[in-house]
Amino acid sequence: MQFLPKTIPEIQPEILPVNESPPELVTFDVSGMKCAGCAKAVERQLMQYSGVISACVNLAVEVATVECQPGAVDAEALAKKLTDNGFPSQSRSGENQQEAEAATIERRGQEIRQQIKQLTIALILIILSGLGHVLGTKAPILSNIWFHWGLATLALLLPGRPIIVDGCRSLWRNAPNMNTLVALGAVTAYTASNAALLFPRMGWECFFDEPVMLLGFILLGKTLEQQARRRAASALQALIALQPAKARLVDFKLASLDLRSEELPLDSTSAAYDPQYIEIPADRVRVGEWLQVLPGEKIPVDGEICEGKTTIDESMLTGESMPVLKQPGDTVAAGTINKSGAVVMRATRTGKETTVAQMVALVQAAQTRKAPIQNLADTVAGYFVYGVMGISLLTFLFWYFAGTHIWPSVLLGHDMGHGAMGIGHGVLGMGNELPIIHYQSPLLLSLKLAIAVLVIACPCALGLATPTAILVGSGIGAERGLLIRGGDVLERVHQLDTVVFDKTGTLTTGNLTLTDYLPIFQNSEWDLNSDINVGNKQDVCSTIDGVSGRVDSKLLQIAAAVERGACHPIAAAILLEAQQQGLPLLAAEDFCTEPGLGVSALVEGRRVFAGNAEWMKEQGVAVATELSESLQGKTAVYVASEGVLLGVIGLKDTLRPDAKAAVERLRGMGLRVMMLTGDTPSAAAATAQQLDLTAADVLAGVRPEGKARAIATLQAQGCKVAVVGDGINDAPALAQADVGIGLHCGTDVAVETAQIVLMRNALMDVVESIELGRATFNKIRQNLFWAFGYNTLGIPVAAGILLPATGILLSPAAAGAFMAFSSVSVVTNSLFLRRGFRA
Repeated sequence: MQFLPKTIPEIQPEILPVNESPPELVTFDVSGMKCAGCAKAVERQLMQYSGVISACVNLAVEVATVECQPGAVDAEALAKKLTDNGFPSQSRSGENQQEAEAATIERRGQEIRQQIKQLTIALILIILSGLGHVLGTKAPILSNIWFHWGLATLALLLPGRPIIVDGCRSLWRNAPNMNTLVALGAVTAYTASNAALLFPRMGWECFFDEPVMLLGFILLGKTLEQQARRRAASALQALIALQPAKARLVDFKLASLDLRSEELPLDSTSAAYDPQYIEIPADRVRVGEWLQVLPGEKIPVDGEICEGKTTIDESMLTGESMPVLKQPGDTVAAGTINKSGAVVMRATRTGKETTVAQMVALVQAAQTRKAPIQNLADTVAGYFVYGVMGISLLTFLFWYFAGTHIWPSVLLGHDMGHGAMGIGHGVLGMGNELPIIHYQSPLLLSLKLAIAVLVIACPCALGLATPTAILVGSGIGAERGLLIRGGDVLERVHQLDTVVFDKTGTLTTGNLTLTDYLPIFQNSEWDLNSDINVGNKQDVCSTIDGVSGRVDSKLLQIAAAVERGACHPIAAAILLEAQQQGLPLLAAEDFCTEPGLGVSALVEGRRVFAGNAEWMKEQGVAVATELSESLQGKTAVYVASEGVLLGVIGLKDTLRPDAKAAVERLRGMGLRVMMLTGDTPSAAAATAQQLDLTAADVLAGVRPEGKARAIATLQAQGCKVAVVGDGINDAPALAQADVGIGLHCGTDVAVETAQIVLMRNALMDVVESIELGRATFNKIRQNLFWAFGYNTLGIPVAAGILLPATGILLSPAAAGAFMAFSSVSVVTNSLFLRRGFRA
């Protein structure tokens, strides 16, 4: 059955516009955020500033990214505004990235140390309070009510003071947060217990242990949460730490830097190890300067090896553990480690332009971009604390005025004395009475339920659900050379049903070789001086091997002269063949490239065209049908001048070794795999046959501007499309796709356009990036389900919904414990993502 790849119909669906003047991005480190409500408050404050287009705040990494009109926003003034409103902030603009990250790590370390100190005090108070209940009358001092009053007072003044102060300030600024809820609960419980202690005739019980345990559990949860968040951010910190601090600047003309002899051992006394050099900060190296790198040192900037031979450990950039051999002419990336030999390199990219700096920027940007699924959580978070305070008030009013009258049995309970643990309050609360059965006060019961509602609600879980999962997922990707640009990309990855591959340089190696050669010149005025005239042959095409390498030098020279003006694998292959034949390049000028068709130039005063059959047709050059058929399955480059066909060159590409396995894996994941190429249908068919792609899954003969239309056509049919490409021609399609996946070996424009960048340039990484995206998004959904489910179930239980039927009464301390560990569970669940992606 004949293979007939599809061509693209001439339709004009809407194509995504390209923003010619992108907005300015400003990044801030923001501290003082306690929950999702704080993050939402920071976003509101940023959006109120003139010139700000959008703002995105990440609670997990405490970073705010502001998109603003170019030159319209003063970053320092904006940071000061946030600081004045209770969220100490600092702009990252103009700072050394390593120093800024080191300062952030130190600040967070101090916060954790302070929390551990406060937690230690709280735990000591909890232990003393618990001993009073356990020992009872055996330790009169520990069971004395005034002793427990002292413990509760110390709990509020020492470990609880920062929480109470921050909670009150947040409420005063009209931006209540988690600390506001905890402060209201703890202070209310303490105040009610003081009233019971001072006015025993009211018949209330004292529960001084409630604020002690409540604050202790909250601090324990916050400490565990901070540690988990620190682990989640470890991958980015390791990536930033890759960037070297120093570089060894040398004069390459020095004789002492001749490293051409052999690799040098670490203990070598060669002059190469003692050159005249100046040690400077790596971020001050300029392009073109010469640097020396000794074994065991990090490559300071991106560059090219000039002298010496070594092996480089690139594992932190690509995830590949095996060192890579590097010789003169090979490129090296900043942050990789020189393993074996001393080398001299020339800097080609420095500062923020280096590969590792771009990776860090991509990962940092990814961690601040939200998934659309987070929008609901953000909307809820903006009103969450107000809603909880309202529910708490309604709980109090309901039970005090109605609930205790409808179900009077709920007032019957054990006087567990002080805090429901067996200490009576007695007259002035001496604590010597035995537990007795009594009726609780309706006011006290209503108050305890209202407090429980305040402290069980957890806005932190809502705020951490998405960013912690993205933090871990992007970190795993960075370790494996998979750079995913953000949560919105992860959500689109989860929705994908179609993956479209570019052919040349993506599914294939892009290293074309000349396989067929045909000079046709009998009607040409150009004297090709060839003794090979196959113009009257029936097969009209000879392979290079078939003519024992006797290719027509003049035609190859003409083709190479024209292709010198193009940047394409075809041009590279023709130029390489001319170089290997030892042919001098003809003088050429006035180059003109027509993307997807070919290139033209003035060669020896004549306009020469080199390109595909369509390009020839547009120039009025006839191409015989049998000539095209003879090059079936290969890429044909026709060369013509002044309306006359001079000849044709056939080239063939080789499939990447992992291409077929990647296609099969993607199909196994339920994805449709397609190929999109500007190559001829016959060449596309040959590649498709090796990959077991059907004709319906091949789009051939597509010009660059048509690639975006082809993707738009698929999207109009309801497909969620990912495009995998590496060249300039692929950039429009990458931008149009739901998810663009670019190979890092490709052009800068393709990498910039893509939403996922593959550092290893391996097609199996396409599979792994989609698997990682799906797994990360599933974690986000699990976290959000838990966060909403916890609050949806926990708040009614704390409000006493189970009390009439089951007698279950959730104490404020127990509610605080549930609240503290709910946010810990979200972060821990995100960390479990690493289990499925172990190296």
